[in-house]
Amino acid sequence: MEFKTRLVCLRKELGLTQEEFAEKIGYTRTAVSAWEIGRNEPSNADTIKIADFFGVTTDYLLGRSNIRNPESSMHRSQFDYHKEAKGLSDEEISNALKFYKEMKKNITSNNK
Repeated sequence: MEFKTRLVCLRKELGLTQEEFAEKIGYTRTAVSAWEIGRNEPSNADTIKIADFFGVTTDYLLGRSNIRNPESSMHRSQFDYHKEAKGLSDEEISNALKFYKEMKKNITSNNK
């Protein structure tokens, strides 16, 4: 998957318009549109900024990997937008992630 496709998918996952996304990262809607249609590509520094905004690696953003974030098995953005997580506070999400990790650990140890 190419950068432009990944960018559109990530932006839409968050329910953002081009205008809203542009505002959040400090660019114009025109710049975002140009990236999404493949007319222009962001600089290396801007690519890092975009990847950080979405909580993904630059390799994922550029289409070089299908792993969003190798540092966590369930990335925060995936959990935040899961239908059961909507409306939860940061503390509740943190507690749910701790519970999930504990359950996963218990299942793994029971399967040995």
